[in-house]
Amino acid sequence: MYQKILIVGYLGNDPEMRYTPTGQAVTNFSVATSNRYTSNDGQQVDETTWFRISAWGKQAETCNQYLKKGRKVLVEGRLKPDIQTGGPRVYQRQDGTWGSSFEVTAQAVKFLSARGEDEASQASFPTSPETEDDIPF
Repeated sequence: MYQKILIVGYLGNDPEMRYTPTGQAVTNFSVATSNRYTSNDGQQVDETTWFRISAWGKQAETCNQYLKKGRKVLVEGRLKPDIQTGGPRVYQRQDGTWGSSFEVTAQAVKFLSARGEDEASQASFPTSPETEDDIPF
């Protein structure tokens, strides 16, 4: 069995790093993704989904050092289901409404662009490894 999730979105807060009792680094941060569509009645709908990301080890330390609120990232990882329900973690907010949190354990985190920055001015990120012909030296 195999699962993988890819998320491209913006950090909703600064990362928070801590260490486990065994000394392993873990960094947690939230990523928001958005989807805009037109409903059947012609209204524009903005849909935001939040993911809670956990990065471990050296990757956790790197994320904590370089990521900040508003940065655009690509996260590759796997969903971590709630132990009791098998789905997203469900919780009750202070105002009494219910919410859910999709938990993801990161396998790779790619730093894309800062929020509001012109995408065209960013360096391109190859989707496949370079071949020898692509190397300029």
